Amino acid sequence: MKKILYFFEKNAFGVCAKIGERLGISSESIRLSFIYVSFITFGSPIFIYLVLAFWMKMKAHLRRYRQIIRGL
Repeated sequence: MKKILYFFEKNAFGVCAKIGERLGISSESIRLSFIYVSFITFGSPIFIYLVLAFWMKMKAHLRRYRQIIRGL
């Protein structure tokens, strides 16, 4: 089971895991909450999830870009 979770965390965006690390809450409970809220609000949190995923990828990209520039 841990291999499956690791696979999805590595290949997915990892938004729930990052929020869990920041808040000190398990990522499983955040995922379940996200699923429940998505059903209740007819999927609107999916937009928020995608925005957070985009933000995390851009932040990592900018951090990498800064390191390249500082290395020159």
